[in-house]
Amino acid sequence: MMKSSVSQGQSPIDSHHRNLEGTTEGHSWGHERGRDHAWGEGLGDPAQTWGTAWDGSGQCTDSSCPRPRLLDLPWEDVLLPHVLSRVPLRQLLHLQRVSKAFQALVLLHLARLRSFDSAQVGPQVPRAALGRLLSDSEGLQELCLESCRDWLSDEDLEPVLSRNPGLRRVGLAGCGRLSRRALVTLSLSCAQLRCLSLAHCDWVDGLALRGLADRCPCLEALDLTACRQLRDTAVAYLAQRRGAQLRSLSLAVNANVGDATVQELARCCPQLEHLDLTGCLRVRSDAIRTLAEYCPRLRSLRVRHCHDVAESSLSALRKRGVDIDVEPPLQRALVLLQDVVGFAPFVNLQI
Repeated sequence: MMKSSVSQGQSPIDSHHRNLEGTTEGHSWGHERGRDHAWGEGLGDPAQTWGTAWDGSGQCTDSSCPRPRLLDLPWEDVLLPHVLSRVPLRQLLHLQRVSKAFQALVLLHLARLRSFDSAQVGPQVPRAALGRLLSDSEGLQELCLESCRDWLSDEDLEPVLSRNPGLRRVGLAGCGRLSRRALVTLSLSCAQLRCLSLAHCDWVDGLALRGLADRCPCLEALDLTACRQLRDTAVAYLAQRRGAQLRSLSLAVNANVGDATVQELARCCPQLEHLDLTGCLRVRSDAIRTLAEYCPRLRSLRVRHCHDVAESSLSALRKRGVDIDVEPPLQRALVLLQDVVGFAPFVNLQI
């Protein structure tokens, strides 16, 4: 029976793990009393691993050597920061099945996580599994739940956001079952939010974006790819409220975005480094010229399928070394010629 008090000089966590360890007396690397578990299966011969003599029952026959036990190592000082932090999350879920002591160790590790990506668990994470994994987490700084897109709802997400106010990066791309309510909880609970991905979330509208812009003063990167409900006015409001620190923005695959949005971004976002306008059919050359004038830090620009953006508006950005996903007309012509005739003539592109 577990002791209810902690002896003097002994930390609570050491007391906790030693009490739990008492329930697994006789547990070793290869075998546990009763042989109920197969921890260490597939690791090879224990005698070769540890360099000691073992009998057929898995017990060490050398009386001079202590029995090697992983759980005897300090949890907080050794196992958590130096061992479990290097084990893939999927393997930790198998490890917790070994014994009650290992289960307590893994749960403690999960409660101390700073980053969680559901893709590390598997391509499709069940709702119940996610609830157990994040039930005690309170210090997350990065959270990606894109592999939960098929079922993730406001009711599933809101408790996690409320318990982790230190979140800085959140990935919700493709989570189509969420609603504006989830963004309200995110913006109210996570004031330090810096990076947010809402790609392919059709439920994101102008009102949701305005609330995000009002309550997230540290926002630096935002992915709004294929958020087709957004209009020029909503994105312009984002630029006015958070443009001073905005560094990366994707508005790709949104035919509602036009010159007014790009020009407002150019005037309000002097720190902008990455802008994705792929498939924004209403964007024209004048907006790109304004962008080149007002955004000296711009490093990459995506304008593929923006048919009204001419090469003349991109040339100034090319001279500055900006990475543009559309090739110059002459280079495109040479590529087409090579595809047709099998070779391309030498042309000095520096002229």
